[in-house]
Order: sequence, then structure tokens, then C-alpha cells
Amino acid sequence: MDRRDVLKLSALASATTVLTLAPVNFASASDSPGGADAAGTAGTSSGQDLTRTVTGHLPTGVADFVYLPVEVPRGVRQIAVSYTYDRPAVPAGTLGNACDIGIFDQHGTGLGGRGFRGWSGGARTEFAISAEEATPGYLAGPVEAGTWYVVLGPYTVAPQGLDYSVTVSLTLGEQGRTPKPVYPPEQVAGRGRGWYRGDCHLHTVHSDGKRTVEQLAELARTAKLDFINSSDHNTTSAHPFLAPLAGDDLLILTGEEVTTRNGHFLAIGLDGGEFVDWRYRARDDAFDSFARQIRRAGGIVVPAHPYGTSLASQWKFGYDNVDAIEVWNGPWTTDDEASLLTWDNLLTGAVRRGDGHWVPAMGNSDAHRDPDVVGLPQTVVLADGLNRHALQEGIRAGRSWIAESAAVQLSLTAKGPHGEHAGIGDRLKVAADAVVTVELTVSGVPADSLLRLVSDEGQVFASALPASGTVSWQTTASLAAYVRAEVRHPAPAGTPAGIPGPAAAITNPIWLDRK
Repeated sequence: MDRRDVLKLSALASATTVLTLAPVNFASASDSPGGADAAGTAGTSSGQDLTRTVTGHLPTGVADFVYLPVEVPRGVRQIAVSYTYDRPAVPAGTLGNACDIGIFDQHGTGLGGRGFRGWSGGARTEFAISAEEATPGYLAGPVEAGTWYVVLGPYTVAPQGLDYSVTVSLTLGEQGRTPKPVYPPEQVAGRGRGWYRGDCHLHTVHSDGKRTVEQLAELARTAKLDFINSSDHNTTSAHPFLAPLAGDDLLILTGEEVTTRNGHFLAIGLDGGEFVDWRYRARDDAFDSFARQIRRAGGIVVPAHPYGTSLASQWKFGYDNVDAIEVWNGPWTTDDEASLLTWDNLLTGAVRRGDGHWVPAMGNSDAHRDPDVVGLPQTVVLADGLNRHALQEGIRAGRSWIAESAAVQLSLTAKGPHGEHAGIGDRLKVAADAVVTVELTVSGVPADSLLRLVSDEGQVFASALPASGTVSWQTTASLAAYVRAEVRHPAPAGTPAGIPGPAAAITNPIWLDRK
């Protein structure tokens, strides 16, 4: 990179490094059409449009985020940005170039600040913002004078480096009127205590999905879901478009998938329009502050696909400050198996601590496009009503289980010798040697399914699905600190011995506490 193009290499309110380039100034754009006013920067003007193009080179090991300041004058109606970058061939096993893009306005780039105006990651090569409207992923609003910042996110850089070109166009004219955002209702009236099915990890054209919000709502209804959560990557731009899609049969929560360089997490059920920043790593000691922000905004924190196979999707922030864990993400794969085992180890750790705190499991589809199935899987939550806070409380308490579809029905109970009983997520307090009867009933799964009961010792019971759909098993609180259930499909041919088949259902545990 030419040193004339670089103003500073600094920290963004954390240890995550950022690089700030020389600013793009439109003050003289109309005076010197086609000329260059700085190294790597060319300007043109045409009618009511002012355009600058900036080119440059980023080496390997560059900062996580590269900021291009844009000096926006008064009287601008719209700002539009497009970009390209090269993709040179790289040796086998070597990461090539991938570069995301977004923008912050004159309020600045401070971590968690007011300046955020949109992010599309690598899903788009251009976007536009005006008071009246914005490209999906971006927030409509006035284009006010001051320093705006185009953000490049060089996700990976090839050994040869990354050559980029960014074109910024300003359209002059009178500002339009920004629509007042209207967010979906937080409850469905008249729905009392019951089991509600939902999918809280879904993507649309507002990030890297291919479905519109209208198509998403239609698919949620087709899957017989009671609620969904909007969770586009690093943006809240879908939130104002969701209200017309909700109804007496579908609650729509507003959220975000926060996509950091050290893992992704879901902010589920935020206040409408609440933005959660993603520009930090585990080493930055920033995650806890954003977890607190999410809870202040009425949401819950759920690490997504902890063992995801894409770059930077593995969870590195630990599980001390989360409300649940997504142990099942989309069609069942080996990374889900790893997530399930990690979660089960966390349950055993909760037994060792003995403080009563534990982290529940949930499942979501992470559906982006066809043929991704909305509701595969889904979390079935026992809540006091079909409303935002009751559902979140049910998820936090672990009064939930995960199903591959709405066809799957399940009940897991534990009963003591004197009428004591508990359900999923509950605690059954009995004498240490009292006999506890655990009963699992399942329907809506294939006839060759395998039913498993798992305790802190591991699998303690397994049975082929009986004709009645019900199995029972007896234990004591001295032998099992908890018991949870799994329903598995047969293992595919060639699966190593001892490895179960894909999940059809997974429950949170029932805890057996000794008096």
C-alpha cells in the first residue's frame, strides 16, 4: 500500500486493528472532471452526480477493517457505492481474496455507536442510501453533511494481496422524507400457556439470503411455525418491513446474527431497530458488553453453530455469558454432533458446580435460500403465551426441545415415588435413593427411529421405537444428575460403530436433585 494513502493504523475501541485511508473529498469534484486529486483517486461530475473512484492494494495481514473516509458536502440526496476486488489464483489449500463492505455515516465508526448505516458483507457489490429508501442491508435516512466511512472488510487476503476499487457517487438534490419505522407486534393476543414452535436463525435478501421477507414468512407458515426471529448478518435493515407479515398465526421477533471474526451469535428478540456491533474478536474483551446490550434491549444471546465449518464461524467467546446454545443448525451434520457433545459436557460442568445454573440447547434452520428448509430444525418452547418475553423466558429456562419438523411430537417426564413429577427443563427433588421413573413418548418419526436417554454418565438407555411410541426407564438421583432424550434416525451405511444416526429430536434435560 502506498504510504500516501494511509492516515493511520489504530485500534477501534479494542484490540481489533483498523486501517484508515486518505479521505475522498468531493469539494472540487465538479471543478476538475476526470482529473485526479490524490494518488489512486479519480473524480468526475455529470449533471447532479458527483463521482470518485479510489483504487488501492491491501497486503496479507492487513487490518480486520479498512475505512475509506468520504467528505460529504451539503445538498446531497443520495449516496451510492460500488466496489470490486481481484481474485488471483492461489495454491491449493491457501485462502484467496474475500472482501466485505458496509458504511457508517457522519456519526462516526465508534464501536457500538450511532454511525451504522448498513452492511452487506460479501453479498452485494453495490448499494445506495437516501432518505426515502435504501438497498436491503442498509438503513434509509438523510444523507447529511460530514465524514462518512465506507468500510472494507478483507475477510481473507491472498498471498499476492488484494487490489480493490471503490466508486462513490453522490446525487445532489433535496432530501426526501424518511418513513417512520413500524415494527411487528410483540405478542399474539389470546394465546395462553402452551408449546410453541419457532425458528430463530433465518436469512433474507437483507444479508446473504436469497429470499424476501415475504417469502420467509410464507415458508414459516408452511412449516407450521408459531414464531420466527429475523436474524440477518450484522444489520437491522429488515426490521421495519416485518410488521405487515405478522399475524394471529405468526409472531415475528426482530433480531440479528452478529458475525464476528471469532464466531457468530444470535441476538434473539431485540427491540426493533436495535443494532449490535460485530467488529471485535475474542481477544478484545468486548463480547460481554454487547451481551449486556442485547439483554438491555430485551433480547437473549445464543452462540450459533459453534463448530461451523466456514472460516471464522467457530465459537471462541466461551459460554459463561450466553442464554442458550444452538446445538443443531440446519440438516444434521458432524459439526452438530460436536456441538451436542460440547453442550452435554457443559451440563456435566453445571452438576459439578452445583449452583443451579446451566445453559439450555436450541436448534434453528439457518435457512438462506432454496433448497434450505425453514423449520429444519425448530425449537419447541413451553411458554406462558405467544409473546416475545414469554418465549425468551422459556428458552432461557430450558423448557424446550428441538424437532426436525412440526410432525414430530414428544413428551419427556420424570416421576418420583410420592407423586413428584417434572418435565423438560424442570428439577425433580427426591431422596438420593428414591426410584425415579422416566417416560419418553414420541410420534411423527420413522418407525426405525432409535430412542436414547442420556445422563451425566452418557447413554443409559436405548430402544427401537415401540409400537406404542412410549418407553420408560428407572434410575435414582444418586445415579443420574439429569436425564435428557434423543430420537435418532438409523446411522447411514459406513458410519463407525457407536456413532448414532442423524437427530430427529433432542430435549433439554430434566434435573434430578437429591434432598
